[in-house]
Amino acid sequence: MDRLTPLLNHFSLRAGIFYTGNICGIHDFQEDALRGHIHLIRKGPARIFGVQKEVIDIIEPTILFLPRPKTHSLIADDRAGADVVCGTIQFGSGGGNPITDSLPSVVLVQLAALPGVEALMGLMFDEALSAQSGSQAVLDRLCEVLMIRLLRYCIDQGLTQGGTLAGLADSRLAKALIAIQTDPARAWTLSDMAAAAGMSRARFAVRFRAITGQTPADYLASWRVVSAQRLLLQGLQLKQIAFDVGYGSASTLTRVFVRKLGRSPIHWLKEQSETQGHQNETHGALPKPRVE
Repeated sequence: MDRLTPLLNHFSLRAGIFYTGNICGIHDFQEDALRGHIHLIRKGPARIFGVQKEVIDIIEPTILFLPRPKTHSLIADDRAGADVVCGTIQFGSGGGNPITDSLPSVVLVQLAALPGVEALMGLMFDEALSAQSGSQAVLDRLCEVLMIRLLRYCIDQGLTQGGTLAGLADSRLAKALIAIQTDPARAWTLSDMAAAAGMSRARFAVRFRAITGQTPADYLASWRVVSAQRLLLQGLQLKQIAFDVGYGSASTLTRVFVRKLGRSPIHWLKEQSETQGHQNETHGALPKPRVE
């Protein structure tokens, strides 16, 4: 059973590598409301400040993914430096989404736990040094492959904090979640969802809430809203969108939309237009070392 592809089909994964190579000194990264940040330390040591109360000391090759990055700093030895790959990760239109919302604020995984990732990083460094046409596109695609492997690892190892990914980690609930994701417009009942999971209604309802943190009905409503967001960005009319995601009218969809996001579909779409410029910016460059 493929647990990730239906999810990634809804929330297109886009990576943007903005640095590959050796760094020295202190580099500061600002809070980013639109994208996650990924730091791959191929060779250290390196220290990370600001992502949690304690300083993170990285000695072994490690992936650090920040789904909701706050201001933080990456520090490498002034002489030896550290070999790193730094980039941004975005799902769909950016900001909150069921993928990043399901992850803890800090995902820290040693490369040794992800077979094949060292080879991917080797390709990244080779591509960065080659300076050939299309190198940036190759780097971005390689990072997307790496991110999918990291998400797969998070599901398999239970590195989630509820939500969609936690549900997908459960073999029975995953069947119901995939069915809902594939056909949100269906007139789903609790019995239908439980049947998809191969469970009784009562056991399904209890297990669903315990693992995802939501009731099945609330999850269905949330998924319909995120599906509506995707269709809004495609330019469809609200009345058609409401029908496509399982609501009988635009007003019903609007009420659910406001309940979930605190604003109407039109206001949300306007916000997306205002931030489009930020999302279309170039990937940027590694911040200059801070002198102390």
